[in-house]
Amino acid sequence: MKKTGRPRALTWSKRQPGWIRQAKWCVSPNANERPGACPIDTVIIHAISLPPGQFSGDAVERLFMNRLAGDPHPVLAGLADLRVSAHLLIRRRGGVVQFVSTDRRAWHAGPSRLLDREACNDFSIGIELEGDDRHPFSTSQYECLSRVLELLRERHPVRLIAGHSDIAPVRKTDPGPRFEWMRVLESPGGTGLSRPFPHP
Repeated sequence: MKKTGRPRALTWSKRQPGWIRQAKWCVSPNANERPGACPIDTVIIHAISLPPGQFSGDAVERLFMNRLAGDPHPVLAGLADLRVSAHLLIRRRGGVVQFVSTDRRAWHAGPSRLLDREACNDFSIGIELEGDDRHPFSTSQYECLSRVLELLRERHPVRLIAGHSDIAPVRKTDPGPRFEWMRVLESPGGTGLSRPFPHP
């Protein structure tokens, strides 16, 4: 298993399609094949902290790998039966953890709708940022997200970017009011992407 670092450059693995070579790989079972002929044209931004408000430890990794059973923390124990995973997690210091090949469908969005399309897992890549609604995201996270977006656009026809709250507004608030959308859209990786919703 690879160590989480703060990569300055990102490249695709030559042996494992859809995997970032510099990421830490934690293979999640919470994924399956995408529908045939479905273009992967959207990135969905999420935010997560487990336990809530804490930004360290391996709880997010254990959640996405179905390894929370028996955890003594009441919040974590209550999530043990969930079967969810994003493709990628970007840590506060800019490290990248990958759980699912970007070629496959990760179970990150749940019931969702983007404009006239439902079931956003089919056509999107889910990126979790370690964070919550109350704290600003770090400069390292924005820099890493830009590099990730650049890399994704080399492999997939990504043209849209949205938040979890955009596609499931009744259920979700992430990435929250502290996420700087214009900072992302004006970054090298975000230039040319469209967020088809009003900017906060």
